Amino acid sequence: MRLSFSKYEGLGNDFVVIDIKSGELARAEEYAVAICDRHRGVGADGVLIVGPGAPSMRVINADGSRPEMCGNGIRCVALHLVRTGVVKELAFDVATDAGPHRCVVSTLAVGAREIQVEVTMRAPSLTPSSVPVIADAADARVIEQGFDAGGRSVRLTCVSMGNPHGVTFDDIGEARRTLGPLLEKHARFPRAANIGFARVVAPQTIELAVWERGVGFTEACGTGACACAVAAVETGRAQRDQPIEVRLPGGPLQILVGAAGERLRMTGPARHVFDGVIEL
Repeated sequence: MRLSFSKYEGLGNDFVVIDIKSGELARAEEYAVAICDRHRGVGADGVLIVGPGAPSMRVINADGSRPEMCGNGIRCVALHLVRTGVVKELAFDVATDAGPHRCVVSTLAVGAREIQVEVTMRAPSLTPSSVPVIADAADARVIEQGFDAGGRSVRLTCVSMGNPHGVTFDDIGEARRTLGPLLEKHARFPRAANIGFARVVAPQTIELAVWERGVGFTEACGTGACACAVAAVETGRAQRDQPIEVRLPGGPLQILVGAAGERLRMTGPARHVFDGVIEL
């Protein structure tokens, strides 16, 4: 089977985009593992399946698991839709497993290789059943609660961005490399979680490294940056209604957290790397 694809990246978080014109891609999860292999495949953090019909995105991680949403991935899909001429408007919705997300692009030029995209993300939720996370009390939000992992307690704030996140501002240092995978699959996360290790470096400026569920540490994580910004606001480390710069290893994202219950806005780049064909 020969499969056409396009390679994209958003702040170094890289994806293979497969545009399905009709029907479904059989054995998609199995193929995604082979495609994402950096030694024997194309190499990527995940596969993004686009279409058919109205703009939509389905995400498959490098290990074959299915996350509900990917913030960097949706910017890459927005660029793909612009490059290939599928969309003819400045603003459009992309359907995801976490619901529709509005994308506003900086250019509509067919063939554009790089654009800035503002994405209206889901409203964050700290309700434990929404994350999901097992809280100390059924109706209590999990804000800076201790999670035991690797012989130490790490304080996490748990946020859903349509997918589960735990964010810590503890001074972890290099211990994050062992704590990331332990916290991802902590017993209090029924569906596992993405784990963000954050540090405030200036007013409205945060450094962040994210251990992504089913992937590992990546150059950037859009939903992780959003969850980090929410956690910073909820713990008094940042202000609402003012842009928060979240600096990831691959570069910065701008996150705007409004009033409680409002949808977040995330702005960042996406870049087309190359097109190709792989034989599976």
